[in-house]
Amino acid sequence: MTLLMMPNADARRARYNREAVLSATPVRLLTMLYDRLLLDLNRAEAAQIEQNWPVASENLLHAQAIISELTTSLRVDAWNGGEGLFALYTYVSTALMSANTHRDVARTQESITLLEPLRVTWHEAAASLPAQPVMSSTGNALGFG
Repeated sequence: MTLLMMPNADARRARYNREAVLSATPVRLLTMLYDRLLLDLNRAEAAQIEQNWPVASENLLHAQAIISELTTSLRVDAWNGGEGLFALYTYVSTALMSANTHRDVARTQESITLLEPLRVTWHEAAASLPAQPVMSSTGNALGFG
C-alpha cells in the first residue's frame, strides 16, 4: 500500500515518523534505536509466551537488524568501553538468533535484561547534553523564536 492509499491518519503518522528520524540528532537516533529495540524484544517475549511464533519471529528479526545497525555503527576504538559493547552486541545477536530458531523465551528475556540498562543509560546521557538546534533539510538551523 502506498502512502497515498493509506488513510489520512496513517499517512500523517508515517510522515511524522519519517521526519522525526530525518531531523533527529545522532544522540536522539541512538535513543530511538534502543527504544525500538526494547519494544521489539518485549513484543517478541509476549508473542513467545502466547506461542504466536510468526509475530515473535518478526519482532526478533527486527531486533536483530537493530543490533546489527548498532554493531556496524559502533566505533570500537573511540572509547575504552567500545570493545565490551561490541562483545555484548555480538552476544545478544547470537542470543536473538537462538531465541528465534529454538523458540526460546529465556534467551529473549536475557537480552531484555542485558539491554534495558543500556537503554536507560543512553537516555540519561542524552538528557545531560545541551540542546542542539534542529536542522532543516537545507542544513540551516531552524529558529523558533
